[in-house]
Amino acid sequence: MKKDDFVIGVLGGMGTYATIHLFKQYADVFPAEKEWDRPRIIIDNRCTMPSRVLAFLRGVKKEELVRQMSDSMRHLADAGAGRIILACNTSHLFLPQIYETVPEAEEKVIHIIHACVDRIRADGRKSVFLLGSEGTIDSHIYQDALAAEGIECLVPAPEEYADLRECIEAVKQDKYTEEARKLFLGLVNRYDACILGCTELPILYEKYEDEVTCGKIYDPLFVALEQLKAEYDAAE
Repeated sequence: MKKDDFVIGVLGGMGTYATIHLFKQYADVFPAEKEWDRPRIIIDNRCTMPSRVLAFLRGVKKEELVRQMSDSMRHLADAGAGRIILACNTSHLFLPQIYETVPEAEEKVIHIIHACVDRIRADGRKSVFLLGSEGTIDSHIYQDALAAEGIECLVPAPEEYADLRECIEAVKQDKYTEEARKLFLGLVNRYDACILGCTELPILYEKYEDEVTCGKIYDPLFVALEQLKAEYDAAE
């Protein structure tokens, strides 16, 4: 692939502030003196989609969610996106159904969970703590992928899911309370390595970074962007 043909597609809006943060990360990962030195990026901020967590846990509007995600991914591909990022960890649970509808998308998707697990394996980690939505945690999408690499995945207790929801909602609503700060720091500082397995959590991390004592933070979206940068640099 030539650099001029390198186009990144983003299925965003899950939520909007996380997508804005991803766009900023894209600008940071692809530094440029001139704007045309960066690859083109197309963002579909499809904030109309139903809850990914409720669709997974209870089947609420699951068919509608898959329909909207499939529609967006088809449009991104038709617009020229050769690589597609889903700006939501939980949304990856629906990729098998999406690929049935949009099979051409499978070779285009940068699977942020697989990218993150590959990075953790390359770092030689033997265990890592996972923070994310209850859908992501209960699906075992990270735990199974890490276990396949011989890596232990530690997770919060179910009674802490409400604390995680409060942290995530603080970002979605752009309302940062003292309670959310305390809850986030209490979770992220529990172990030496932590996956921020919800795309809202890296925003909290950056906000309270000076108070984070966890030695290694993994942001799956950032890892995926670094993978795209490597692909872009290798392009002609």
